[in-house]
Amino acid sequence: MATFLYRLGRTAFRRRWYVALIWVAVLGAVGFGAVKAPAAPDASNSMPGIESQKAFDLMEQRFPGAKADGANARIVFVAPDGQKITAAGNKKPVDKLVDEAADGSQVAGAVSPFQANAISKDATTAYATVTFKVKADALTDAGKNHLKDAIAQAKHAGLTVEVGGDALATQPAAGGAAEGIGIAIAALVLLITFGSMTAAGLPLLTALIGVGVSMAAIMALSSAFGLSSTTGTLATMLGLACGIDYAVFIVSRYREERAKGHTPQEAAGLATGTAGSAVVFAGLTVVIALAGLSVIGIPMLTKMGLAAAGAVMIGVFIALTLVPALLGFWPNAVLSRNARKRGRIKEGGQNNGGSRWARFVLRRPLPVLLLSVAGLGALAVPVMDLQLGMPGDEAKPTSTTERRAYDDLAKGFGPGFNGPLSIVVDARGATNPKAAVTTIEKKIKATDGVVSVSPARFNPAGDTAMFTAVPSTAPTDKKTQDLVKTIRNQRPATEASTHGASFEVTGTTALNIDMAQKTQNALIPYLIVVVGLAILLLMVVFRSILVPLKAAVGFLLSVLAALGSVVAVFQWGWLASLLGVETTGPIMSLMPIFLVGIVFGLAMDYEVFLVARMREAYVHGDNPRQAVESGFRHSARVVVAAALIMMAVLKNVRRSGRTGCG
Repeated sequence: MATFLYRLGRTAFRRRWYVALIWVAVLGAVGFGAVKAPAAPDASNSMPGIESQKAFDLMEQRFPGAKADGANARIVFVAPDGQKITAAGNKKPVDKLVDEAADGSQVAGAVSPFQANAISKDATTAYATVTFKVKADALTDAGKNHLKDAIAQAKHAGLTVEVGGDALATQPAAGGAAEGIGIAIAALVLLITFGSMTAAGLPLLTALIGVGVSMAAIMALSSAFGLSSTTGTLATMLGLACGIDYAVFIVSRYREERAKGHTPQEAAGLATGTAGSAVVFAGLTVVIALAGLSVIGIPMLTKMGLAAAGAVMIGVFIALTLVPALLGFWPNAVLSRNARKRGRIKEGGQNNGGSRWARFVLRRPLPVLLLSVAGLGALAVPVMDLQLGMPGDEAKPTSTTERRAYDDLAKGFGPGFNGPLSIVVDARGATNPKAAVTTIEKKIKATDGVVSVSPARFNPAGDTAMFTAVPSTAPTDKKTQDLVKTIRNQRPATEASTHGASFEVTGTTALNIDMAQKTQNALIPYLIVVVGLAILLLMVVFRSILVPLKAAVGFLLSVLAALGSVVAVFQWGWLASLLGVETTGPIMSLMPIFLVGIVFGLAMDYEVFLVARMREAYVHGDNPRQAVESGFRHSARVVVAAALIMMAVLKNVRRSGRTGCG
């Protein structure tokens, strides 16, 4: 492979105009396809294989038109201290708000709390529900402002008014300023690392081209493969970060080969043949981690993983072709300023931070090993208390109206009001459907932890019913999870008394619980698949068993330490205030899967680049200790820079979207 890549690098350098034009043509073609492609479909939140999803499917089948696609706003009213919301002076502005909200051109309906009996027992809190004909992202500014103006008038009357739901919630946007900040930080890191504006700009340019090709391709294929607008979120992050890293590896090696006295074309070929080989196998490890998301069994996650894997592979192809081609346009500009001024490029010294660190470790291998394992082990301990869930409005800052609405509803109606359970009863096989539903209602209402049960609503055929059960605890509380399990565990006895009816528990709260359990159950198989495939790949690369096994053990320690740190900060609250975390609670269900995939890919990425350089030195005659030191001397600084770039990009695009199901 090294010989093939060496020739590819030389050819790309020599035929730089052709290579550049080919990539411009590719970008133009996929861009044209993206423009002409139908609009991306809505994100599919289907979760096959879980009870909540089965119940949702049954609801859509038996209750025609029951699927609520439109946006909604839950407007919460709190009376001034010492007053009741039912007082004439408070009731009037509430009714006025509901009437004005109902006049909106995009509004499907608005229900007054006094008509729906949506008033707390102490009569201090009430809520009105406004539903829209369109989804939140299709609401016009005029429609939103109409509702905001009505809310403002109610506030002027002295009521506390907060709004939940998705109608007025801030919608996360992909890209934008966050990615710009990440790119700016990456540019600064590259400038410090290379000491050249051109050397810093070239990886950024090629990475942006790669992301452009990837995202345009995703948009062009969205209709054919059912890719939603959120599919490209992970592809953007990793495509940008890996694209920069891979270009950095090759540019760094090019500068090194120039320092050894090679001509620009020869240096480009050698850089592509050596660092390019590491890039290929590093990219394959990332692809394995991302494509491995398919084993989880969540269609949305599978599409995101495969799209991101495609973006990483495009980054690899660009690093192997476009980077050496651009080096052909600016063969000396990527060198440091001092090297260009001297006119003669001197090879780097034998003593830098990487080599000093390697010598330190080699002198004390056992203490460093034990200390590293102990430190990672200590960070991993909190994993034992990992709790998964899907945080909702309760996880938002108190500065948001959604969070304040959540708190007001919890205070007025109880903590479980924000996460009711939906019970779907299939009474098609029962001799008396209404009696069967009534029996199930009574059994569930008598369950410890259930505060209230709503009247059942039957479908037109009269063979299926729906009702809600309000828990006594919050949606993310462990007791709510136990309640769902209890209701399901009691199901055989409950159904036996109905003579043919069956029921399932669903709703957002139950769906989040089921999703957390599904992802938790899939974590071990996912680890086995990706680690096993990576070990096989590294055995091929290094022709060794020990190196892949060491890499796998190091990865497992790293990912457990990372998960433990997440639990300590975001679940336990350690150092939360210093990191700007306002609310602690369960970890988002899909986060461990994403974290494992990303950490695995990057850990193997840097492992391949460092160890490949050590093996290269060993093959050329260095003894093992010299090879290790040589690998760190030439690669440690670049790996650190690549890691800093990855951190900057991932940190600053984390707000580009939120993955969820429900």
